[in-house]
Amino acid sequence: MCAPFGLGGKKESSPPSDQKFESEIKASRSNKSGANAAFDPEALERGAKALREINQSPYATKVLELSRTQEQTKQSELRAREAEAAAAAAAHATEREKVMWSEQSRVEKERSQQQAQLKQYDDELARKRMATEHEQRRQRNAEMVKLQEEGVERQEAIKRATEEKIQRERRETERYRAELERENLRAKAIAEAEGRIAENRKNEDVIRRQMIAKVTAETDKAVKLVNETLGLIGGGFNSILGDRDRMMMFVGSATALAAGVYASREGARFGFRQLEKYIGQPSLIRETSRGSFWKPKPAAAASTAAAPAQANGILGDVVLGNKLQERVQRLAVSTANTKKHSAPFRNILFHGPPGTGKTMAAKRLARYSGLDYAVMTGGDVAPLGANAVTKLHEMFDWASTSRKGLLLFIDEADAFLAKRGSDVAGTESRAALNALLYRTGEMNRDVALVLATNRPEDLDKAVLDRMDESVEIGLPDLEARKRMVKLYFDKLIVRGADAGDDKPAKSFFGGLFRRSLPERPIEVKDVTDADLDAGAAKTEGLSGREISKLMASVQAAAHGSSDGACTKAMLEEVTTTKLAENKTKAKWG
Repeated sequence: MCAPFGLGGKKESSPPSDQKFESEIKASRSNKSGANAAFDPEALERGAKALREINQSPYATKVLELSRTQEQTKQSELRAREAEAAAAAAAHATEREKVMWSEQSRVEKERSQQQAQLKQYDDELARKRMATEHEQRRQRNAEMVKLQEEGVERQEAIKRATEEKIQRERRETERYRAELERENLRAKAIAEAEGRIAENRKNEDVIRRQMIAKVTAETDKAVKLVNETLGLIGGGFNSILGDRDRMMMFVGSATALAAGVYASREGARFGFRQLEKYIGQPSLIRETSRGSFWKPKPAAAASTAAAPAQANGILGDVVLGNKLQERVQRLAVSTANTKKHSAPFRNILFHGPPGTGKTMAAKRLARYSGLDYAVMTGGDVAPLGANAVTKLHEMFDWASTSRKGLLLFIDEADAFLAKRGSDVAGTESRAALNALLYRTGEMNRDVALVLATNRPEDLDKAVLDRMDESVEIGLPDLEARKRMVKLYFDKLIVRGADAGDDKPAKSFFGGLFRRSLPERPIEVKDVTDADLDAGAAKTEGLSGREISKLMASVQAAAHGSSDGACTKAMLEEVTTTKLAENKTKAKWG
């Protein structure tokens, strides 16, 4: 067999010799004979034989190239697999890094959340600690204020007890002095009487004869005088009956004499009442019914029913809500029955916004119950300074002298009855407050106390404790406003009377002459009850005084118009203007 040549005549590289291959096969057999007992040498011989046949073939070179190419392909695939494995390992490492970083981020986020929660918990603990400390400080301050108030109250109680003790000792001293003077006068009178008795006993006979002679002379004189008088009267009557002119003159003279006596008596009464009013009235009293000619309506005319007509009879022009009106009526009936049965009066507190009718309700309550009334204001007490206590005692002493009982109304009571220890209450105000508390400490059958204030929370708690009834007179509701608008429209526009005139006509000399108020009616054009109700609906938030001023403005507009009439347009225009003014005043307030 010739050696194979490659294509193109070139000699290919000779394959390894058969001896060498066989030697390798034998060495492989010898090496593996002990390691693998299942090795088949015949298969190796067949492979060697096939290899010799391939070497002897003319295509041996191509086969080797193909084998080499296959081997290179396998190696390339192996390297590709290795690259893929490396890429997979790198991707796995990358994924592991991502997982590790995400886990680390999650751990960091949880740690930051825990730290934030810890900080929030610390902040909550700090706030709770600050709140606890603030509450403790507030409680300590409240305890200190309470201790100070208790100290002030103890000092006031000690001072009040000292003043009461001084007053008691002073009264005891005055009583003892009066008793001594009375005993001295009694002893003196007894001594004088005994002296006169002894002297009369010595001159008893002489005195008896003188008295008998005197009685006899007086008797004779009286008999002669009666006889002469009867004779003159008989002759005078006979002459008068016989002469018609003399009879007319006698009747006129008797009538004039009776009229003069009657006028003198009424004039004296008028003078004494005016003297009592202007001289005996305390300086703190601004208005009172004592000494005037107005007589309060007797309590016997009252009824316990709560009908609207009777309520209007009690309150007059004072318009309140239905429930409030019934309550004030019950208070008036109760006060009237209290005086009737000589029971102690109950003190009343009227509170609410200004202009809602507290003063007028108190006056009407006094008028219905048959009591005298007196009005004072709390602002008059502070200017008196140290004399305020004396003036208050004088006022209560004067009030207790009323035979009918007196309703004492104190307007703006918070001006001098403010809480002790506040900035409003000064030394003089506290002294005045203590004086009023002293005079109202026990139940009174002579004076009924009525207080009115816009700020009941400023009153001292001892004053509030003295009040048996508390009545809130608030702003009127829609129905009350409708009644007020119609009332003042009828009073100011239709009848033309003065809105502030709540006093009856004065009389002189027992009603011989009477002065009446002139009426000034205004012509009303195209104004209906529906228009008045619509105007009342717009006045929400206004008090009764502001509604009366609104109707007074309508009256002034009518007087200032060319025809002097009141029209619907005028009513709406004035209402809109006054409502805008009230809103501006509310902003100023």
